[in-house]
Amino acid sequence: MPLSWNEIRNRAYKFEKEWADETDERAEAKSFWDAFFEVFGISRRRVATFEKRVKKIDGKDGYIDLLWKSVILIEHKSKGKNLDRAHEQAKDYFSGIKDEDLPRYILVSDFARFRLYDLDKDADIIAEFSIRELPNKIKYFAFMIGYQVSEIKPEDPVNVKAAEKMGFLHDQLKEIGYEGHNLEIYLVRLLFCLFADDTGIFEKNLFKDFISIHTKEDGSDLAAQMNYLFHILNTPHEKRLKDLPEQLTPFEYVNGKLFEETTNPANFTSTMRKTLLDACSMDWSKISPAIFGSLFQSVMDVKARRHLGAHYTSETNILKLINALFLDDLKKEFQKIKSSKKKLMQFHEKLAELTFLDPACGCGNFLVITYRELRLLELQVIKALTAKDEMVLNINMLLKVDVDQFYGIEYEEFPAQIAQVALWLIDHQMNLMVSETFGLYYARLPLKKAATIVNGNALNLEWEKIIPKNKLKYILGNPPFIGSKYQDKEQRKEIVEVSRNLKGAKILDYVSGWYFIASEYIKDTDIRVAFVSTNSISQGEQVGVLWKELFSRGVSINFAHKTFQWNNEARGNAAVHCVIIGFSMMESKNKKIFEYDNIRSDPHEVKATNINAYLFDGPSVIIESRRNPICESPVLGIGNQPIDGGYYLFTPEEKQEFLKGEPEAEKYFKKWVGAREFLNNIERWFLWLGDCSPSTLKNMPACLDLVKKVQEYRKKSKRIPTIKLSKTPTRLQVENFPEGNFLVIPAVSSERRRFIPIGFLNSSYMASNKINISNSATLFHFGVLSSTMHMAWVRYTAGRLKSDYNYSVFIVYNNFPWPMKVPKKKQIAVENAAKTIFEVRKSFSDSTLSDLYDPILMPVELTKAHEKLDKVVDNCYRPQPFKNEMNRMAFLFNLYDKLIH
Repeated sequence: MPLSWNEIRNRAYKFEKEWADETDERAEAKSFWDAFFEVFGISRRRVATFEKRVKKIDGKDGYIDLLWKSVILIEHKSKGKNLDRAHEQAKDYFSGIKDEDLPRYILVSDFARFRLYDLDKDADIIAEFSIRELPNKIKYFAFMIGYQVSEIKPEDPVNVKAAEKMGFLHDQLKEIGYEGHNLEIYLVRLLFCLFADDTGIFEKNLFKDFISIHTKEDGSDLAAQMNYLFHILNTPHEKRLKDLPEQLTPFEYVNGKLFEETTNPANFTSTMRKTLLDACSMDWSKISPAIFGSLFQSVMDVKARRHLGAHYTSETNILKLINALFLDDLKKEFQKIKSSKKKLMQFHEKLAELTFLDPACGCGNFLVITYRELRLLELQVIKALTAKDEMVLNINMLLKVDVDQFYGIEYEEFPAQIAQVALWLIDHQMNLMVSETFGLYYARLPLKKAATIVNGNALNLEWEKIIPKNKLKYILGNPPFIGSKYQDKEQRKEIVEVSRNLKGAKILDYVSGWYFIASEYIKDTDIRVAFVSTNSISQGEQVGVLWKELFSRGVSINFAHKTFQWNNEARGNAAVHCVIIGFSMMESKNKKIFEYDNIRSDPHEVKATNINAYLFDGPSVIIESRRNPICESPVLGIGNQPIDGGYYLFTPEEKQEFLKGEPEAEKYFKKWVGAREFLNNIERWFLWLGDCSPSTLKNMPACLDLVKKVQEYRKKSKRIPTIKLSKTPTRLQVENFPEGNFLVIPAVSSERRRFIPIGFLNSSYMASNKINISNSATLFHFGVLSSTMHMAWVRYTAGRLKSDYNYSVFIVYNNFPWPMKVPKKKQIAVENAAKTIFEVRKSFSDSTLSDLYDPILMPVELTKAHEKLDKVVDNCYRPQPFKNEMNRMAFLFNLYDKLIH
């Protein structure tokens, strides 16, 4: 185990005094470097070699003064010699060193001066000083004992590289038939050993040297040696054999059950041994346990590995949840009491009593980041408590926060194992930081405490048996994103069961199951919960099912991050539109909403008095599906739904080709318009044979052939209504043919647009079910529906198709609160503003509606026309202007509340 910094610094003073006046390279260099290594408590003879012969870049033999494989190369000169030349000489040796043995550091010295280079930083000089300064510069050599606190960057490519190397080894082991549980255990153990080798848990490079020096190059004995090592790591020192081989004696007793289970022995080839040594050559102190677990898990799936790094969750997004859930409050509390030792001690005890459950923990990234932040806060507390103490003698007495405060549930076994090890790894990284702060080395070995990570289905387990709710403080996590349409039968059944057979449960996302169980579990407690969810649970028809039930159980929303893009910094960049919802059974006095100017921007916090299911400050009313409009307004319905397998649909070219053989069919073609066609001015045609008489159809063989194909298509369906429809193959599932002009609202429209482009069409068009239509709407209705007032309502109540608005007649339109009792003068003002919008559109006749309403391309004239429309529509609701969208929604929801009561 490494020496404390205080001891190392004292040894450095003695070294400096003994060697400050030495000058003769040949006579004393070996003794000088032996003594230098002893400063760190390292036996040079065990780790490094003098006069290592290699082939230089010019093909000639060269002799490295001192080489510690994969760590440091030292070139020594007599006092006063040129250190630049010594550095160039050192670099010449690199061509003769095996890749896995290439050192990260170069050190050149002439007794009196030291110059240290870091090859990971483009060979920059990271330190240059005299031997007299060594005691004060000694921490530059922390890498020699795995004692440095490396800068951990989640997006660092080293994380992906490390996972890829583990992937290669995984494939090689699996190829020889070593797979399943045994392989998973083996890889997790190797992960721990690799990390331990670079972070001071083991002596520096102890594990690598064990493999490279004490196993055969052909790999034939590596498996047996590894099994022996795993046994040693699980055996206390006092119970080990007296004649234990020298290379195994230095390994620490790990315990923690990590090496307890007896697994089948693996087998290695020379190639597999080299793969493992390649992994050993990486600097594992840079690995982020917060995200490496997810990468590590993906090595088990070749397909997932193709997008390695695409699916880990960024620390930024995890911090959004834990900051709002508890961390911000703890930090504020610490700032208030940090000058009172008594209150600090009480606060420290409070930190040690906090407990956390992630019921969908995966590889543990939420737990790891939470633990890290808790330890960082604890370190600030300890610093404040010991500020007046000259020296801290026992770190163990100071630390109270530990991994056994953390609980998790994970469906798959391998990620559950990774989660437990990841918490040990982050624990050690934090212990290194404590060691750095107080100058005393500290490691929790043997591992006596562990997180409780249960392998099982969280929707079928009793959380109370994992941790009694009277002992739990927080529930957090990122449950699976599976929409109702993508759930299998078992998952859909689980949601119905955990919702207690709630009506409408089958439309809910899979994440809803965690909300239902959590709301039951936290009943009559002060436990606080926060989940990441797809934004669909706070939009559209799901709200009326999920949140109506949760509110009836007493759930109160304490904070919310509104829709943002849940992504990461890795390649692949998987992005989902998400919300974070924090809730409890206790009403919070400090409710807050985190708003985003756009889904990729940073959030800004807004205080709230009440957060409703749509995640804004307003009354907790629920918008449920409604068959008829809540106000006196035109009926809106969907267009035509063919269910024809596409046989009746034609492009202009297809239509012309068809008419060459069937000219009599021309009068049965109608212009076909769906959302895509309407927005992008795309020409398509529909062959409408519903009004065609049998005798006429009989004499149009090409048309009759299509009718037969449609009939066969419908017969093959698994849906009973579609099968019944096959009896009338010329008719449609839904038929809607308004006379004259009719209003058109696309059912799906991009969320980038400020306004859904709405318009009118005439009866020569046949509308698809992808647009909503009304044959009684006027210019006034068009004006209100095209306003910012209506769009605010859409943004909060409409469901989403991917990220696009999915405009529902039953949820959005039929529940929309129209302005009440509008005077004729104000109606005319709206109609005139609506006419202006059509006039502006007409002036850009060469542009599609999609172009005109693109947020970047939208013409100034059209923007101004909509601004004018907004003013007159707002005035129909009230004379006072609306400050912002939240102000509009609060008004609309209050109006809606009045309408339904």
